[in-house]
Amino acid sequence: MAFKLDSVVPWGRNMEEYRLMFQLDDRDMSKKIAGFGDGPACFNYEMTERNGDVTSFDLIYQFSKEEIEKRIEEVRITVMQQMRENKDHYVWKHIRNLEELENIRMSAMRRFLSDYEKGKKEGRYVFHELPHRLPYEVDYFDIGLSSHFLLMYTSLGYDFHIASMTEMLRVCKEIRIFPMVDLDANKTDLIGNVISYFQKDYTVEIVKTEYEFQKGDNKLLIIRK
Repeated sequence: MAFKLDSVVPWGRNMEEYRLMFQLDDRDMSKKIAGFGDGPACFNYEMTERNGDVTSFDLIYQFSKEEIEKRIEEVRITVMQQMRENKDHYVWKHIRNLEELENIRMSAMRRFLSDYEKGKKEGRYVFHELPHRLPYEVDYFDIGLSSHFLLMYTSLGYDFHIASMTEMLRVCKEIRIFPMVDLDANKTDLIGNVISYFQKDYTVEIVKTEYEFQKGDNKLLIIRK
């Protein structure tokens, strides 16, 4: 079945959020980074502006700028209504209120859209679906990042997550996955099973981050070779 854009809820984050979620220090920011499931985040744009080296991978990069922009506008009101109805499930610290949240998200996505066509031509936004093989050699990237995708969508199943993270670890020297909860902010058996699998051959670390927006989603999984 073909992937359809109307099944996607695009919701972009910015570079500062990436730094906090993934514990990226100045040294990390100078490395070759791969972002998996980046969607309409402006991390790639902001990093490119400061001469960083980021390649973003996502299924939505098969679509045009106009198609993605239209989908963003279609879901914006619905997403914000859901946020209002569930605002007690969130920590209003780094983002102080709903109005600021909407401004941050829309600003990030507009910056992404302003860079999207140029970034595609430069090979910074790559249409790809995990766990399919990436066209890169072993350890091509220093760090691989996955935000609000792997470990969160438990319905994709154990095999999907293992295969996806294995392919990420083939092309990346280390991967960082945030957060370590499912869509309801609960820790699941999937997470424990995934950690047990990779602990056999890799160094696995769980780090508490400064970033916590949804209550309980303040832990980062790091897997290193």
